[in-house]
Amino acid sequence: MKHSCLQIIRDEHASLAAMLQSMRLMVQRGTAGQAQNFFEVMRAMLFYIDEFPERLHHPKESNLLFPRVVRKAPSVMGAVDRLERDHMQSEKAVRDLQHLLLAWELLGESRREAFVSAFTPYVDAYLEHMRLEETEILPQAEKLLSADDWRELDAEFEKNADPLTGKHPPGPEFEKLFSRIVMKAPAPIGLGA
Repeated sequence: MKHSCLQIIRDEHASLAAMLQSMRLMVQRGTAGQAQNFFEVMRAMLFYIDEFPERLHHPKESNLLFPRVVRKAPSVMGAVDRLERDHMQSEKAVRDLQHLLLAWELLGESRREAFVSAFTPYVDAYLEHMRLEETEILPQAEKLLSADDWRELDAEFEKNADPLTGKHPPGPEFEKLFSRIVMKAPAPIGLGA
């Protein structure tokens, strides 16, 4: 049986991973004579991460999915503890990156290394976090959760409207943000150079 919750989580992970990889590519390339576009797109992407995964995706995992899985599979408690620590630290981490990016933009190249030194492990940790969820938590959920669990989880996760998954158009408040990301960011997330 297919559960929409699992597909939504995987789709959101895939779109976030694509965004993180695009950001990594942008950072590797540097501003390359297009500083204004570079900083605009990076700011928009970091803002998206702060707004969607941090405020909508993670709380639903922490409050709805993880407790159910731990009750049925106590053996995953170590993985859930690690994931919860990640969730608690990730909001501060993205805001720290936003500050470091702003410092690079406003104060120049002398601040680039501080951003890169924080950004690289942030991306690596985020990708590992999603891998752990998909290899440890989601398979246990798929095997052990009840029909009632799935009804509630599916209903809650279906409320997510992450336009980067391609399943939902952005709401009016996010239309400009997502348009900016898609039009100016490099592939695989956007249509920019």
